[in-house]
Amino acid sequence: MHKDVEIFVDKQRGQEFLEKLEKKPFLFSLVISYTNTCTIPGITVAGKTPEVLPYTSPADAEFLNFGYCKCINAIPMTPDGKPTPALLTKTALESASIPNIIINAGSKIQPQLPCFETGLSHGRNIALEPAMSLDDVTHAVEYGRMIGRSLGSTTDCLVIGESIPGGTTTAQAVLTSLGINGMVSSSMQENPLSLKQKIASDAAKRIDSTNEFDVVANCGDPMIPTVAGILSTASAQTKVILAGGTQMAAALAFGKITGYHRDNVALATTSYIIDDKSANLIEMVSQIDTIPVFSVKLALGRSKIDGLKAFANGFVKEGVGAGGASLAAMLKIGIDSEKLLVLAEQQYSETISQ
Repeated sequence: MHKDVEIFVDKQRGQEFLEKLEKKPFLFSLVISYTNTCTIPGITVAGKTPEVLPYTSPADAEFLNFGYCKCINAIPMTPDGKPTPALLTKTALESASIPNIIINAGSKIQPQLPCFETGLSHGRNIALEPAMSLDDVTHAVEYGRMIGRSLGSTTDCLVIGESIPGGTTTAQAVLTSLGINGMVSSSMQENPLSLKQKIASDAAKRIDSTNEFDVVANCGDPMIPTVAGILSTASAQTKVILAGGTQMAAALAFGKITGYHRDNVALATTSYIIDDKSANLIEMVSQIDTIPVFSVKLALGRSKIDGLKAFANGFVKEGVGAGGASLAAMLKIGIDSEKLLVLAEQQYSETISQ
């Protein structure tokens, strides 16, 4: 087993999963989206000011592919200048020559690059109104299934990441409404859990249904049903790694109704999410299904750069599929977290010198 990877929930199946993927080809997909929920004060630090929040996801997609952003003249940063986790994802994918594809599932701003286009609208603010219509949820699942069928046929393992500011809040609301007890993670060092839980419980009171489609329409976001659709068809053909924490748990929970091939599915995230004392991802996933959960130990705590070290100290922690992308690189070429750190520091220096 790789020294920088720890397996939770189903260790034996996790071990077999990893062994089958050593030195195999991977494909990384990034689902970008938006929810007006992120405009609630105190929910997220995924952008310097509220005005730039709609640019976060397309900017992540552009940064992943170009090394700079086209839709906005900056790299996505927290208010005090910590970089997007897309920097970690880009470093990992490039180290192992893993291709990536972008899926636009309701981004408010169009990314300036080729991508799968779902035609979905962005999600509405769940504190004020339902997130989307039932038709939107069905549309997202159907388009996701088509995309998953295409992508799953091309690779030994499809890694699915996401970028949606405010997405942990909608994920919390979906998980709460589906009866899954859990504390979700946050992009912030001080996790605004009580705020998220209040939004989640208030939104859940709007409907008395526990039907998954009703729940996601009421208090989810377009990313969740899109990822579930991709997962359903891709996992019928190949291995799939859900790259992320809470938000991928919500997609997995919704995926129980849309279906997936369980033996081909795992979740991977950074150890910073697993070690987050204010959240309990392992317990949450265990309530949904007994799939392997991989904790990827990155060496960012040893970085000379404060912006990278911050990931290890509780800021951002994960996003843009950083944990899953790092795992894919480790499996494909045997790179370790120390070498990935060196490459991430080089990438950081190149980025801020633009």
